[in-house]
Amino acid sequence: MKADQDLRSKRREFLAAGATLPLALATGTLTVGILAQRTSLAATPDCGDGPTPRQTAGPFFKPESPLRTSLVEAGASRDAMMLSGRVLSTSCKPVTGALIDFWHCDAQGNYDNRGYRFRGYQFADDDGRFSLQTAVPGLYPGRTRHFHVIVQAPNRRPLTTQLYFPGERLNERDFLFSPALVMNVSGDSAPMRAQFDFVLNLS
Repeated sequence: MKADQDLRSKRREFLAAGATLPLALATGTLTVGILAQRTSLAATPDCGDGPTPRQTAGPFFKPESPLRTSLVEAGASRDAMMLSGRVLSTSCKPVTGALIDFWHCDAQGNYDNRGYRFRGYQFADDDGRFSLQTAVPGLYPGRTRHFHVIVQAPNRRPLTTQLYFPGERLNERDFLFSPALVMNVSGDSAPMRAQFDFVLNLS
């Protein structure tokens, strides 16, 4: 019990040290396109390309999510996937202990606003690395397939952004979609494996 309280306290202090999280509203099956582009994508933008673009948190951010590296839920009817990467500075140095908070909708496009299904945060390791086990999200009405993410270096302003899948037919019609935020999806084996490196401006 005390350990849980300490973790919640640490997370509150971590987030409070940065700027207020943006909560602006955003409107709004694994496709053949994703599979077709698995082996043809270039690497995600690296630290030399500048900081990761910011995007809205949307209406469904929820504080106090649990500390965990797996969002896989019992009875989840979606394809499993692994998302991994690093948190780096614009000078290409790993951001040790960065907080990474993920949330996304379920297979039917619904967000859990009563509990913490498909919600969780973790901390990057000494090399800035993170790894998340989850499921491919469904489609929220009016949006292409995506993850929501908040990334924050200790005592710095949080980066709020979204990650997208390659080859989605709705990418070009989504007003928030950005090619700079497309994950690199590779390999043909299950679970799907995706990679993205977050770059933070710490200057």
